[in-house]
Amino acid sequence: MHTSTELLLTRFLAEIGPVVPLVALWAHGSLAKGDYQPGRSDLDLIAVLERPLTGAERARLESLHQGLDLPLAEHLHCSYLPAARLADPGEEHVTWAMEELFERPVTAVTRRELLTGALELYGEPPEKLIPPVSDDELADFVRTDLRDFWMVKLGGRRRWLREVWVDLGMVTVARATVTLREGRLITKREALDVLAELGAPAVVVADIRARRYGTPSPALSRFRRAKLARRFIRDAIRRTAHG
Repeated sequence: MHTSTELLLTRFLAEIGPVVPLVALWAHGSLAKGDYQPGRSDLDLIAVLERPLTGAERARLESLHQGLDLPLAEHLHCSYLPAARLADPGEEHVTWAMEELFERPVTAVTRRELLTGALELYGEPPEKLIPPVSDDELADFVRTDLRDFWMVKLGGRRRWLREVWVDLGMVTVARATVTLREGRLITKREALDVLAELGAPAVVVADIRARRYGTPSPALSRFRRAKLARRFIRDAIRRTAHG
């Protein structure tokens, strides 16, 4: 593991124990799947708790996250799930991400990631605590996410001038295609290869690859990138979600 990443996770685990009633702590996403890029990838964590947080604990938790002054701390995201509320993938849980505390669900995709290869940092493994996610549940979530979130977000042009929307949107439709077609989850690195197979604009794929892996960056304006990405994502969702 990258030195700064290991230092951050060690410090976080040491500090989180006295603040919340911790049962288990797991990493998923790129760190668990071997596609982690220090400084570019997020550190996606799930913490299981003995019970829901009190107001005072929530305030201390927010202070803890704000006070992490180590390199890469801005990339650390963590959701906090009470052990008695693990069964419902639609329930919202306290989450630290994008440098703020809010609530959001831990989706069927995240749950399947945890069950098929989490990095266990503390406590029981995911399969001891999280109910199985069926192929139908996974496919239903992916289709709904494409239709009700991503297709809606394509309606606003301005957000697509931002790199984060292009990168995540393009990768998401590639991963969704494979999940619906084959019932498995893939890494972002694999998704970039799938994009080429799906006929995505090569210059946009190269642009994303350059940001994530440091490969040569193509000459591409953000306006051209946004137009190409939106058109491809819209067409891909129509094919994938209804295929």
